[in-house]
Amino acid sequence: MDTAVLHQAAALCLVYPDETFHERLPLLRAAADDPALAEFVAWAGEQEPGELAAHYVRTFDFRNKHSLYLSWWRDGDTRRRGASLVSFKAAYRAQGLEFTGEELPDFLPAVLEFSARVGPRLLLENRPGVELLRIALTESGTPYARVLDAVCASLPGPSPKDRAEAAALARSGPPREEVGLDGALAPYGRPTLPLLN
Repeated sequence: MDTAVLHQAAALCLVYPDETFHERLPLLRAAADDPALAEFVAWAGEQEPGELAAHYVRTFDFRNKHSLYLSWWRDGDTRRRGASLVSFKAAYRAQGLEFTGEELPDFLPAVLEFSARVGPRLLLENRPGVELLRIALTESGTPYARVLDAVCASLPGPSPKDRAEAAALARSGPPREEVGLDGALAPYGRPTLPLLN
C-alpha cells in the first residue's frame, strides 16, 4: 500500500466516527489494502454508529494513556508541552500549510494527514509516542490498535515489541528523514489541512 494513502486512510480512521466517517467507509475499504488497516475498517463497518462512537469515546477521551496528542507522550501535562505545540505549527507552516483545526496541532490524525502530503518527518520525530500509543491500544484490546499497527509498520525499521523497547527508542531518539520535504507543495497560498477544517 502506498504510504501516503495509508497515512491518509489512518488519519480518517482515527477521527471521531461521525456521519462523515460512515460515509467514507466505502472509500476506506477501497483504500485499505494493508491487512491491519483492512481489519479495522471491516470491524468499524460492522458496528452500529452509536456503539462505534461510544467505543471511540471510551478508548480515547477518558484516558491519557491512549492520548492521540503526540506531545503528551513526550511532555505530559507540563509547560514544555506549549513549546512542542508551537513546533508542530511551525512544521506545518514550513511546508506551506496553516493549521486551522479545532484540535491541537499534535493531534495524530492531523500529523498523519501532514505525513500523507509531505512525508513522515513529524511521525518519525514523534515515533516513541506513536509506538507507545500502539502498545497501549494493543494492551487494551481495542481494534483501533490495528490502525496504529499499520502506521508503525509503514515507518522505517522495526517497531518496539514492548514498553521497554519503546522507552529506549524515546531515549535514543527516532530516525530522521529529510528527503523530499522541500518544495513538496505548490507555492499558491497557504492550503489548510482539510481533515480538521
